[in-house]
Amino acid sequence: MANEQILIVDNSTRNINFVIDSVLEPNSYQPLVAQDGKTGLNIALNQHPDLILLDMDVPEMTGMEMLDTLNTQNIKIPVIVMTSQGSETLAVQVFRMGVKDYILKPFEASEMLNSIERALTEVRLRKERDELTERLLESNQELEQRIKELHTLFGIGKSVTSLLDQEKLLSRLVEAAIYLTNAEEGSLLLVDKKTDELYMVAARGIDDRVARSFRLRVQDSLAGEVVTSGQPLILTGEDFTKIKTAYLVRSLMYVPLTVKERVSGVLSVNNRQQQRDFTNHDLRLLSALADYAAITLENARLFNQAESERTKLATVLGEIEEPVAVITGQNNRFIVANAALRRIFGLDEDEVEEQPLAELIYNRSLLELIAATPDTGATHKSEIPFDDGRTFYAALTPIPDVGRAIVMQDVTHFKKLDRIKSDFVSTVSHDLRAPLNSIKEYAKMINPAGELNEKQIIFVDRIINGVEQITALIDNLLDLSAIEADIDPDVTAIDIGQLTIEVTADFQNQAGRKHQQLICHTASGQPVMVVGNVLRLKQVVSNLIDNAIKYTPEEGQISAIVQTGDKQVVFKVEDNGPGIPPADLPFIFDKFFRVKDKGQAETRGTGLGLSICKSVIEKYDGHIWAESQPDQGSIFTFTLPLAPADDTKPVNVSSTESKVLPV
Repeated sequence: MANEQILIVDNSTRNINFVIDSVLEPNSYQPLVAQDGKTGLNIALNQHPDLILLDMDVPEMTGMEMLDTLNTQNIKIPVIVMTSQGSETLAVQVFRMGVKDYILKPFEASEMLNSIERALTEVRLRKERDELTERLLESNQELEQRIKELHTLFGIGKSVTSLLDQEKLLSRLVEAAIYLTNAEEGSLLLVDKKTDELYMVAARGIDDRVARSFRLRVQDSLAGEVVTSGQPLILTGEDFTKIKTAYLVRSLMYVPLTVKERVSGVLSVNNRQQQRDFTNHDLRLLSALADYAAITLENARLFNQAESERTKLATVLGEIEEPVAVITGQNNRFIVANAALRRIFGLDEDEVEEQPLAELIYNRSLLELIAATPDTGATHKSEIPFDDGRTFYAALTPIPDVGRAIVMQDVTHFKKLDRIKSDFVSTVSHDLRAPLNSIKEYAKMINPAGELNEKQIIFVDRIINGVEQITALIDNLLDLSAIEADIDPDVTAIDIGQLTIEVTADFQNQAGRKHQQLICHTASGQPVMVVGNVLRLKQVVSNLIDNAIKYTPEEGQISAIVQTGDKQVVFKVEDNGPGIPPADLPFIFDKFFRVKDKGQAETRGTGLGLSICKSVIEKYDGHIWAESQPDQGSIFTFTLPLAPADDTKPVNVSSTESKVLPV
C-alpha cells in the first residue's frame, strides 16, 4: 500500500539514511525522522505513523521508555526494534510490550523490507477490517432508517384507507413529514379558491396562534409558486429566507398536492434554527406523503359528496309514498329501500341494507319478476298480488353500473274498478250481440227486397261494415273478460314453433298484397313446448303478426322468430316499419290505446289486440314488452316458460279450430 508513513527513531544519521535510501523511498514509503526518543514520541502521538523503526539506544528517552509511554497511552502503532546490543532478555521484554519484530544492526535492506512488510500486513488488515466494520455500521444505520421510513409510509397508507377523521389524518401526515425529513416544523396548506390564498389546515412545531392566522397569497409567495407551477421547491443556505412578515427560515421544502393534474395545496417542512439542508431523498419522502395527503383530501371530498347525495336520495325516497328499492345486479342485495317498501313487507330499517332480497321478501310474483328481468335493457313491469288481497304494479328498471330499481304502486282500487268495468262491459256486450245480429241480417235483406240505387247500396254496405266492426269489438271485449276472469279451458302442451309456422303461412296472402316479405325462423329440429290454450296463443301470435303487417309499409320485411333460452321460449316479431314514438311506447299495451300517428290514421283497429296479448301471456306466467325507435322499426317480444319434461305430448295445432280475432 503506497504512501504509508514510517517513523525512524535513531541517533545514527548513517543508519537513518541507509533505511530511507535503500528501503523506504524505493518502495514508496513516506519517512518521518527523529534522532531522540522524546522527539520520536511527539511525532508518534501527533502524526500517528503507520510503523515505527525504533533504536533502543537513543538520547533523552530510551527506546524502552518510549515503548512504555506508548503502551500506557494505548497508542496502537506497530514497532520494529533496531539494536546493536541485542540479548535474549531484551528480545523477550520488547516482544511482551507488543513489538512486531526485532532486528540486529547491521542489517540488510531486504531483511528490513521483509520485516516492514510483515508488520504492515497486520496493520493493513486491521484498517480494512475497521473500514468494513464502519461501512457495515453505516449500512445498518441506513437500512434501519429506510425501514423506519417504509414503516412510517406504510402506516400512513393504512390510515388513508381506514381513518375517516380527516383532521387527525392530516396531522399524522405532517408529523410523519417532520420525522422522516428530520425537520423542525411542518405544515399543510390548502388553496382557498374564494380568496386565492393558502391557509394552514395542519401544523406541527408551529405556534397555534400563528397556524390559525397563517395565510399566504398565491400570487406573491414561494408556496404560491409551487401551486402555480406544480413543481416542488427546495431552499438551502445559511442565510434566512422570509416566508412572510416576521417568519424567517434557514431551509425549507415545498411539495405540491396534486389530484387529477390539479394542485390543491402544499405540504411543507422547514428548519428555523438548525443549519441542515434538505436532500433529494427528503424530497422523495415528502412527495410520497404529499401524494397520500392529496388522496386523503380527494377521498374526503368524494365521501362528503357521496354522503350528501345519499342524504338527498334518502330524503327523496322517504317522501315518496310508493314503495321504492334499489338492488344490486348480480346477487340481488338491497342497496337502499324506502320506508314505504319496508312497511308493505314488514322489514326493519336496520335489516335491509346489503342483505339478500330473497332472504327478506317471500312474495313469489316479485321474485319471479326479478329473476326473469335481465340486468340491462328495457323496464319490465308486472302485477304483484299480496296475500291480503292488495295488488301492486311493479316496474323493474336496470340502472347501468348500479343494479336495478324497483318502483311499486298500489293498484288495488284500480283493479276493483277494472273488474266492475269488465263486468259491465261483458254484460253490455252480451246484450248488444242480439240487436247487432238483427241489424246486420236486416241490412243484408234490404237489397234482395227491392232494387236500390248506387247511393243506397253504399249506405247499406257502410251499415254492414259498421256492425261488423262493433261485433269485432264486442268479441274482443268478451275475450278479454274471459281471460281476466280466468275462464280458460283446454290448457295443454303446445309446440309454439309449429304454431308460429302455421300462423305465418295464414298471413302470407295478406303480406303479399302489400308486397311484404314475411319470414318465419324457428328453433331447428326439436319441438318447442309451452303450456297454454292453443286458441289463445294462436290469437297472440296472430295479433302481433297482423299488427306488423298493418303498420309496415309496402315492400317492408317482417320476421317471426322462435328461440329457446334459460328454461323459457322467446318469441319475437320484428319489422322495419315507422316505429313507435317514445312517448307512446309505455302505453301500447293499455286497453283502447292507439298510437297517435297521422301516417297510420287509416289503419283500423279496436285498440284491444295488444291488451289481449298481454293478458294471455301474463296468464301463462310469461312477460311481453316492446322495443322501438322512430323510423327504425319495432320489436315485440314475449317469453313463456318451457313445458315440463314429462309434459311433452303436443296438441295437434292444425286440427284445432282457429279463431283469429281482428285487432
